[in-house]
Amino acid sequence: MKKPVCSTGLRWLWLVAVVLILDLGSKQLVLQNFRLYESIPLIPYFNLTYAQNLGAAFSFLADKGGWQRWFFALIAIVISVTLLVMMYRSSAKQKLSNIAYALVIGGALGNLFDRLVHGFVVDFIDFYVGEWHWPTFNIADTAICIGAALIIIESFISSDDKKTAPKQAESKQQSSKKQ
Repeated sequence: MKKPVCSTGLRWLWLVAVVLILDLGSKQLVLQNFRLYESIPLIPYFNLTYAQNLGAAFSFLADKGGWQRWFFALIAIVISVTLLVMMYRSSAKQKLSNIAYALVIGGALGNLFDRLVHGFVVDFIDFYVGEWHWPTFNIADTAICIGAALIIIESFISSDDKKTAPKQAESKQQSSKKQ
């Protein structure tokens, strides 16, 4: 039985498009206007610095000869398809989880595009304190992290709802018996 798309979590796919537009647009601006490792200070503790990431988060596996490009591309595809299925199976009313899934999908697809087109991920957001720099990242990475955090938060909220729902039902039953 088919469900109307607007009644499913796929209703939130517009957010995937927003993340992709912001991510790919910002990366294109960096590619057009920066030389590799060029850095422009914007405010204290924050630079725009063009870097290329051949690996995953924190350049994990970046020095492994190229196979990791296809491995991380496959992971991005599998995660995106899995989350799309989860969005289809969920109600559009499950806003928090669908927003989280859309953010992760948008970020995964943004970095997937980079891997397939450039062979590396374009990073440019550079936070630092003194000489210590957080690994450079991009908007796709930010969307993935926010989405993952929302999934974790939602799991705590959902587990609390599941614990309180039986208690509420039990108290309703007891109050109706007293009447």
